[in-house]
Amino acid sequence: MIVSIRRQGAEPRTVTVAGAEAVLGKQPDCQVVLADSKVSRRHARLFERDGRVFVEDLGSTNGTLVAGRAIEGEMPLADGAAFEIGPFELSVSPSADTSNSMQDRTAAVPILTGLGPLDPLFADDSVSEIMVNGPQEILVERRGAIEPTDMRFASGEALRELIVKIAADAGRVIDDRQPLLDARLRDGSRVNAVLRPLAVSGPYLTIRRFPSRRLGAEQLVENGSLSPAMLALLRSAVSGRISILVSGGTGTGKTTLLAALSSFIPPRERVLTIEDAAELRLPLPHVLALESRPPDVTGEGAVTIRDLVRNALRMRPDRIVVGEVRGGEALDMLQAMNTGHEGSLTTVHANSPREALQRLETLVLFAGTELPQRAVREQIVGAIPLIVQVSRGRDGRRRVTSIEELTGLESGQFTTGELFQFDEKEGSFQPTGYIPKFREQLIQAGMPFDNAWFRKS
Repeated sequence: MIVSIRRQGAEPRTVTVAGAEAVLGKQPDCQVVLADSKVSRRHARLFERDGRVFVEDLGSTNGTLVAGRAIEGEMPLADGAAFEIGPFELSVSPSADTSNSMQDRTAAVPILTGLGPLDPLFADDSVSEIMVNGPQEILVERRGAIEPTDMRFASGEALRELIVKIAADAGRVIDDRQPLLDARLRDGSRVNAVLRPLAVSGPYLTIRRFPSRRLGAEQLVENGSLSPAMLALLRSAVSGRISILVSGGTGTGKTTLLAALSSFIPPRERVLTIEDAAELRLPLPHVLALESRPPDVTGEGAVTIRDLVRNALRMRPDRIVVGEVRGGEALDMLQAMNTGHEGSLTTVHANSPREALQRLETLVLFAGTELPQRAVREQIVGAIPLIVQVSRGRDGRRRVTSIEELTGLESGQFTTGELFQFDEKEGSFQPTGYIPKFREQLIQAGMPFDNAWFRKS
């Protein structure tokens, strides 16, 4: 849900809350923090039910007011209706995943206005990346292809001021002493900025858009990202608790595929998602979204992906979905998959299934343990039966280019069997004829499985 906040004498701001519930108060761990002496530590709660938004007072000292009257218990809010907590006037919009695409765009605009010549680009859903190569050159990526625009900044100083504003909004600092910024906008879009003198003709600003609505599994087939047989296998694998590692380079669609695969998790299961920015928005009834936190301006207060993975194991998850493993959390994820959390999902940055396995080995070392190589490889083999490789072709289209089963170790080396591959010359997905060893596991679990999926044409 999106919470808009106004206070007299201060600039309006908005907070995007992952999930369908948020606590408001002055306590730092509240999803919406309202710093004022007239606000209780845990003042009120917002939640969604049956497509409507409700506000509930949590026994606050000064009350929660709707139309000037203090509410008792919970009260439904009309769309866009305001309520008051201390000196703050607030309004709320439902989550984007319960709205149509036009409502998604409308909800996104209040969050992203104030970006100067970039505002129209944020209103365009076809733009997936914005690249500012100095004040006089702004390019965008649409459908995998980079295009120039006629947008310009008035000056390098105007661009620098915008970058400083973005950094401050994210609780970060960028200046002459710290000329690099890696942060995100309030809608989850990832931001990288470089100031002069490091940016010779800069400043430079790169923004990877946070999509308001990700493609579903069936749409990926329609768009030619994978074949119906590949999708049928992956659907059965996820439903049958086969853990999957999605591998791919930057901008290849790893998160989009991860979200599509996660939608196949049975609705009765308790799922924890862990990301740097909560993007997945799974259409499941029992999802708890956890989001890492970068250090504040003093360099303190960071909460890493590894911290969240360790904590997630204490929250009784059926499955854990990690947006991307980049460090020591790889070991914790492998151990979780090996000890009762089969069917968990994650992604890794790699250009081939073989490279993905090598990268996992390297990331385990970041955990600071001194496990021998053989032990690390045995953990990987026991945890991850299936690797899905995604790539971006020369035409800019994102596709699943290989699906491989990790079968074991032979003379200390990984052994795999490729199930499907994309033939770039023919422009088609081809089964290899290899049938996975986890076939029996799926059949015993009552999952759909058809040898015809793997039959060569």
